[in-house]
Amino acid sequence: MTHSPAAPRPGNEPRATAARPDARVDAPRPDAPRPDARPDGRPDRHDRADAPRFGDPRPVAPGAPAPVRPGATLPAATRPAATRPGASRAGSPRSGGAHTPLGSAAGSGALRRALSTTMLGDVDRLTDRAVDDIRAHSGTYASDAPVTRDDLWEICRDNLLRALEDFGGLAPTGGDFERAARQTGRRRAEQGVPLDTVLQAYRRGGRVLWQVMAEHLRTRAGREADSRDIELDMAGGVWETIDRYSVAMADEYRLAQLELQSRQDTRRVALFEALLDGRADDPAVASAAAAALGIPACDRYVVVVAAQDPAAPPHLAPVLEAQGMWSFWRPRSGRYAGIVRLPRRDTPPGRPAAGPRGSADPAARALLDVLRELTGATAGISPEFERLSHAGRALRLAEQTLRTLPAGSGEVAAFDDRLAQVLLSGRADIAERIVTVHLGPVLATGGERAALLTTLRVWLDHGCSAARAAELLYCHRNTVLNRIGRIAELTGRSSESGEARLGWALALRALPYAGLADAPEPAAGEYEPDGT
Repeated sequence: MTHSPAAPRPGNEPRATAARPDARVDAPRPDAPRPDARPDGRPDRHDRADAPRFGDPRPVAPGAPAPVRPGATLPAATRPAATRPGASRAGSPRSGGAHTPLGSAAGSGALRRALSTTMLGDVDRLTDRAVDDIRAHSGTYASDAPVTRDDLWEICRDNLLRALEDFGGLAPTGGDFERAARQTGRRRAEQGVPLDTVLQAYRRGGRVLWQVMAEHLRTRAGREADSRDIELDMAGGVWETIDRYSVAMADEYRLAQLELQSRQDTRRVALFEALLDGRADDPAVASAAAAALGIPACDRYVVVVAAQDPAAPPHLAPVLEAQGMWSFWRPRSGRYAGIVRLPRRDTPPGRPAAGPRGSADPAARALLDVLRELTGATAGISPEFERLSHAGRALRLAEQTLRTLPAGSGEVAAFDDRLAQVLLSGRADIAERIVTVHLGPVLATGGERAALLTTLRVWLDHGCSAARAAELLYCHRNTVLNRIGRIAELTGRSSESGEARLGWALALRALPYAGLADAPEPAAGEYEPDGT
């Protein structure tokens, strides 16, 4: 028999349902189950596109319930039983069929446990599939270096095992999932595998896990493929899309980071050069340089200039950083110039610190010792300054200090300890005159000259003590006294005169700058015993 449906209300086309003529239709609740759902969860004919609707002129099949006029009520026998809001039902619009949603309160736990238990029984095959997928999409893992296939397989199996146990709420057999992830992260970091590569492997493994879960769910339902299988496959495609987009985003992110870092480095170097060039008298330049370098505009600073082969630059920054000293270095005209930030000292305000050589200031002493003993560089150190705007002047003083040191000697000196040499190094004519006046006759002695100059230097450097000089020169005390007497005789000056001693000391310091090629500066390490 056929039934002519009543005209529906505009925009309202409920499904056809058998009802008493005097029945009243209550407003359907969003979570109410459809009475026309099949017990096996497969879509009923009313779910199909060809199911009759109100206003549809097509006839209703024999035995089908007649459409209900809007406003009618359902018979008591056909009314759906009341259910708790949010509960899952087979055949509800939310579930789409007989599947129990994983997020439902009723069946999620049981389904998770069943699915996890089933997949754990075949975890080795699941691992093989994940490993093959990861290696197919990653050149790093496919190369077997530094991660071999066996290593990848063991790590994948452990992570899949822990993930399935965690997903199914099963008792862990060897540690929780987070612990496995942390162990993997540490191992890959120690192997030098880039983080992005590790994350991509996790995403690929997760995609395989999802695919296998979808296959098990499909098999568990025992049904033919339908639209829900397409949905599961589409979800797998979403994983693939997200992975490709994530990789593209990460690549561009790294590129942008490198570009930003390059611009920041360029700006930092430019402002550092501005400091050393003396252009920081402008407060804006000094402030910008301090911000770019990440240091205060006012603090304890020195400039260090080191002479080193450009092919083997000194690695000064890490060495100083280990001693608690920040520094920034750049090559300049075959040398390396750096600003060093010294730790704060305990010297009371207004009281100057002693020079580095005999200073009680640990930072100044440490800087000299570290540069001298750990870097092997020949370097000059400027006086300490407070404002970054004074870095240009400090650079010139450090360069002048370096010029007073023998090339390649590995010696390090502070400006304040080389004042006489700095003064004389720029005036060769004055240096030559000082040497001629105070030591001219000694230089003319020929073979006797080297021993006399060496003895005079050691004697002056050690408080004019003949006994101490004799110990260092491996000779008798009287030998020292005889040589000093000989110098006094040649120069016509008394060894007891303070003025004579000052003249001799100044002349010794002026020797390297006097332009006298045959009169090199005696070195303290060249003392030779004569046995007398």
